[in-house]
Amino acid sequence: MRQEVSEARLCGQPLRFKEPRREVMVEPEAVAAMLKLKDLGWGSKRIAKELGVNRGTVKRYLAAGGWRPFKKPVRARLLDGQEAFLRERLRRHRGNADVVRQELASERGIVASLRTVQRALEPYRQELAAEARATVRFETASGRQLQIDFGERFVEIGGRPLKAFLFVATLGYSRVIHVRAFRHARQESWFEGLESAFLMFGGVPEEVLLDNARALVVDHDAATRMVVFNARFLAFARHWGFRPKACAPYRARTKGKTESGVGYVKKNAVAGRGFESWEAFEAHLAVWERKIANARMHGTTGEAPQLRYERDERAALKPLGDRPPFRACRALQRRVRNDCAVEVDGNAYSVPWRLIGETVEVMVAAGQVRIRHGAREVAAHAEARGRRERIVDPAHLAGVAGSRGRVVRIVADACEDAAPAMSALLRPLAEYEAVAGGGF
Repeated sequence: MRQEVSEARLCGQPLRFKEPRREVMVEPEAVAAMLKLKDLGWGSKRIAKELGVNRGTVKRYLAAGGWRPFKKPVRARLLDGQEAFLRERLRRHRGNADVVRQELASERGIVASLRTVQRALEPYRQELAAEARATVRFETASGRQLQIDFGERFVEIGGRPLKAFLFVATLGYSRVIHVRAFRHARQESWFEGLESAFLMFGGVPEEVLLDNARALVVDHDAATRMVVFNARFLAFARHWGFRPKACAPYRARTKGKTESGVGYVKKNAVAGRGFESWEAFEAHLAVWERKIANARMHGTTGEAPQLRYERDERAALKPLGDRPPFRACRALQRRVRNDCAVEVDGNAYSVPWRLIGETVEVMVAAGQVRIRHGAREVAAHAEARGRRERIVDPAHLAGVAGSRGRVVRIVADACEDAAPAMSALLRPLAEYEAVAGGGF
């Protein structure tokens, strides 16, 4: 064996393995050398000295009869048992580890460093990142969904760069797109863009999918998926007859048709072009939309969007009817008075009497006054043309005292005229004594 060791040294093969403190991993070749030396009658102390390893390590490998993979010792960790809590809070706070650390201390009484919490959250953070990247392509039925979004791009107008906000609406089935340019992305721009799209498509889809824009969405809880839409946007949706739908927070990829459409508009319609005026820019977008975007062969469907739209989707959209633009409508809030009516422009319109004291939404448009309570329409009247008129639906007063006839109020102009009326309502005290069974 000494000769073998000498030959190994001459060949430059290392047999001594430096073993840092607490390091228990030894290469398989060293373990094989331990077993050979053991067969030659060497003791563990001598083998350890010869190979430069710990004597306890030699004993363990000799007892095991060969090399075994290293197993990292399992130690108790501070955040063991908190996996469900950490995962739920990471999702709730959208990846903010410091907020999770604070809630660990306040709710669970566990004080940990930020780095400790970050290490514990790492698997769940990777999971969130993978979910954000993952996209499942789905096809919507004809006439079902319209996806909308805004994109920003600097455009050269009159020789100087100007920020333009590009509204892009894409029908989910045919991929027909409609583009409008605005100088801002406020709520009015969203409404005008949508109405322009409805007019261009000749109808309204069942639902409109949008991002969580502040102009349209008040709040969207990422954990519960509860969405609170802007009240005026809800009124706009009811006016046109579509169902609003917001994509999941930080999941704009679920609105992929419009996301890719916005990029297509920026790179193709705008590109590096310049325009003499804003009007020339708008005219260019209209021509580009008609002759290029909707006439091209679409990469996913394999058909021109306009052809697919004309053949399958136009008839599936809900007709526009004679609805006026929403901007011509007035959305009001009124409290139902004790006379079962709301006041609009000096005229009273009846509401079911059970809503007395409740706040209702009143829409005035196209000669109609429509009243809603929550999501339900509770009354509809023709708009009064005069002043101080009272428009009543008898069904709204069913069950109310006096609703079947005119309520008469007796007004006494003189004491002698009032006396007969009052005496008819009074009884002598003797009648009450007879009923009570005795005098006072």
